[in-house]
Amino acid sequence: MAFPYLQDLIRAATGLDVPLPLPTFGLCVVIAVLSSIGVARLELLRLDRAGRLGDGLRLGASDRTKRLTNFVVDFTVLVVLAGFAGARIASILEVPREFIEDPWPMIFSRQGFNFLGGLVAGAIVGAWYARRRGVPVPVACDAFAPSLMLAYALGRIGCQLSGDGDWGIAANLALKPHWIPTWLWAQTYDHNIAGVVIAPPGVYPTPIYETLLCLALFGLLWSVRRHPFRPGWLFALYLLLCGLERLLIEPIRINPRAHFLGIAATQAEIIAGAIAALGAAALIVLSRRAGTRAVRSPGAPGGA
Repeated sequence: MAFPYLQDLIRAATGLDVPLPLPTFGLCVVIAVLSSIGVARLELLRLDRAGRLGDGLRLGASDRTKRLTNFVVDFTVLVVLAGFAGARIASILEVPREFIEDPWPMIFSRQGFNFLGGLVAGAIVGAWYARRRGVPVPVACDAFAPSLMLAYALGRIGCQLSGDGDWGIAANLALKPHWIPTWLWAQTYDHNIAGVVIAPPGVYPTPIYETLLCLALFGLLWSVRRHPFRPGWLFALYLLLCGLERLLIEPIRINPRAHFLGIAATQAEIIAGAIAALGAAALIVLSRRAGTRAVRSPGAPGGA
């Protein structure tokens, strides 16, 4: 069952008919953005107390904490807007023929967002804005790495509730372990916002899997954020984990496959592979001890 609007969710939970036509996907996006702002603000303030931001801030307010808070809000809003634009463009590029035949519905549709395209666009805009405001780009990337993973996990809840088409391929019940409930293995997403009728037993509810996995990865990033390595290391780890997570889930998703250099892969798999490779390469470079030139945060572990 899908719940495209808040009133659908309230009706299913309580039986009450409350006129609240608020899209559940949009509500989850708002929650994800606000959570991301809160987590990034905490981490950026910690990095500032540790002396990692330097004195180059050009943020237009007298109080440093207020300046950093304003930066986090402005940075997040810009990255989200760029991310949505990039996600929509990447989604359109997955089906160019359909877009050419009927472009306007795809441009203004409420479904069809490619997160990896959004990540690339958001990273470019975020790096530009951090540099413009005098915040070291690698440090800003580290500060936002855990919050990005958390935002993605919460955003996928919106995909699950609304049934926006980001589900998996037809589920094979014969492969289901007996201890896994059926709803966690296959769903038909009745009344989904995409208007698709799914035959029983249903498809793999991949948004649930991604939410659970990314929440665990957020916990990992948050637990190692006091690393003793160079600025940019945590963001490199985020890129590696983000790419691997998508490569892990993509084989059971419904995205169309294309042939490139004799390899059949989805656009998301190609982008995810590139992101994971970039993250791995950056980790190799940045995992060396920072030595005496780096400023370590209080309580940072001394081991690798």
